[in-house]
Amino acid sequence: MSRLIISSFRSLRFASRHQTSYLPFTALRLYSDHPQPSTPTNNPGPLAQYKNLVKEGKLQFDPYQEKVALELDNLVERLAQYEKEMEEYHVKLAKWEEDRENERRRLLLKEAEGKQQRSEVLDKTHNRFLGRWLDRKKPVNVETGVGKWVSYLNREKKLDLVVGKRPAVPPAPKGLYIYGNVGSGKTMLMDMFYSATKDIVTHRRRFHFHEAMLEINERMHKVWKNEVQEKSMQSSIANWIMNLPFDTKVKEWIAAEESYKENMQMKNILPAVADKFLVDQKSDRRGASILCFDEIQTVDVFAIVALSGIISRLLSTGTVLVATSNRAPSDLNQDGMQWEIFLKLLDKLEDHCETVLIGSETDYRRLLSQRSINLVTYFYPLNSIATKKFENVWDETIRKIEGPVRSETISVMFGRSLEVPESCNGVAKFTFEYLCGRPVGAADYIAVAKNYHTIFVSDIPMMSMRIRDKARRFIILIDELYNHHCCLYCSAASSIDELFQGTEEGTLFDLERQFETETEGSKLRRDVLAEGNIGSGGAPAGIISMLSGKEEMFAFRRAVSRLVEMQTPFYQEGVRLHHPLFQADRNSFNTPNIKHVTGLATNV
Repeated sequence: MSRLIISSFRSLRFASRHQTSYLPFTALRLYSDHPQPSTPTNNPGPLAQYKNLVKEGKLQFDPYQEKVALELDNLVERLAQYEKEMEEYHVKLAKWEEDRENERRRLLLKEAEGKQQRSEVLDKTHNRFLGRWLDRKKPVNVETGVGKWVSYLNREKKLDLVVGKRPAVPPAPKGLYIYGNVGSGKTMLMDMFYSATKDIVTHRRRFHFHEAMLEINERMHKVWKNEVQEKSMQSSIANWIMNLPFDTKVKEWIAAEESYKENMQMKNILPAVADKFLVDQKSDRRGASILCFDEIQTVDVFAIVALSGIISRLLSTGTVLVATSNRAPSDLNQDGMQWEIFLKLLDKLEDHCETVLIGSETDYRRLLSQRSINLVTYFYPLNSIATKKFENVWDETIRKIEGPVRSETISVMFGRSLEVPESCNGVAKFTFEYLCGRPVGAADYIAVAKNYHTIFVSDIPMMSMRIRDKARRFIILIDELYNHHCCLYCSAASSIDELFQGTEEGTLFDLERQFETETEGSKLRRDVLAEGNIGSGGAPAGIISMLSGKEEMFAFRRAVSRLVEMQTPFYQEGVRLHHPLFQADRNSFNTPNIKHVTGLATNV
């Protein structure tokens, strides 16, 4: 058995000697919010990367993939000029915002001076007749909100005349919406584009659907929380208002006008969230923005509303979108949810993106697996022989790390935490029931994926309708481990191909009906988020809900495809290149123990 247990560290050392030309099929998971290894300024474009992989025999040539690579290559070339245009635009925008704010305060203080003078006249004369005469032009029976709304609009019109309209955003190059079958290379090509834009574009983010929806939810919750805090502070007056030479009532009026302006700007929360979605507040705001969005879905009403609001705002303000999906844009919402809002999203996508189909029916992940000597990271069935092999790999991995196995607690989004029963220097072990049989979900799995480069999951059953919710969680787990490029070891009841085919208790999807929506009692999503409550999936309620049978089938097929790929040498070697822990470790020039871990497996 010891001869069969291997460490891929030797192959990783070999790969590192050829790192300048080695671009493995799957080792292209790059994230702007994780440190990245240093790369040349002139990164190869998507087409060059694709041709190199085909030439080296790591990819099989596909005309659909080459077409998309060419489209992405052309987009990269246009981005350099667009970056300069956006830098100039942001300089103009910053100057416009400063001038407008200064002029707005000047107008506000001028109105305050008028109110102060009137107040002083009334105080001196104590003349009721004069007071009534001064008040005769004051609107009668006008609601406070309406009065403030008219005042706000009049001030905005004056500002437009004095300062001018907001500078126009330079026309952005069209992004790409790439759709096609499971395993057709969509994510690979998008990641090639993402890596090629390093050092070209200032602001870049890459999101998978689950991670994006969680971040939107978290940012919305923070905005609402801040809004509540602001309301509780309305009785106090800002420092700059306190120092004005007016009486208390006039100062309170100014504070109320300022508060109303803030409320007007926050009335539509999604644009406010979108404005902070891509831009690092600690960095310079100047420059272009790119959003790479993997696996766009519209699984429920909230997803449609949130994606429409966020993406529409980003596209309107100059962000370039490159997205992947299993479906064409017009087929995203086959259940007709929030149809008017969805049509607006379609219009934006049509205006700002070219839609490209990868028409291949080949699952290239499976083809790659067939053409390589795979590493066994998936042990089945759940008998004594397979279980012993699984446990031996765990023991050997821990022995090589040379550290104690202990439980620990990791932080999760929304102020939550997750207990990890067994862990050691970037390696963790769970049972299927612990990860998928409890109320945890995408937020927890993202935390696991970021904190551990190697994950062991034992006792995975065959999926059936009876454990449909567990199956959903397992698929989300696979998605996040794959997206963060984790090494995964499994002990399961059946082969990968049979895992999702159902049991005597029933299949996992029903094409004739929808699954019910997950709810959080009878509360609305906004109520749940505002209270910071977490739904049954470990994230705000409804993030993964109302999936039709077809959507479930796509998800199952994707999970099977990814589980197959995660056993290949290309994927295993890519863990060392692109998992966040290794990137951070590489950047800190400190590589203790961790370097010996990845790829410990059994040869087929």
